[in-house]
Amino acid sequence: MFIEVTGLFGILILIGDIYAILNTVQARTTLGVKAAWIAAILLLPVAGLIAWFLFGPREPKVEA
Repeated sequence: MFIEVTGLFGILILIGDIYAILNTVQARTTLGVKAAWIAAILLLPVAGLIAWFLFGPREPKVEA
């Protein structure tokens, strides 16, 4: 059983993956952690995006 990701849903996943990768690259973590997250996002687009959203590297929020 194969699941095809096409159309609007596919474009939304692509946009989410690009956003996650860009935020991961800009995060203040080690290179190994960044590489692991990027690999997870690229190899498992939907599951990687969900995992990044829940457990990914977070930047400390700066109070103004």
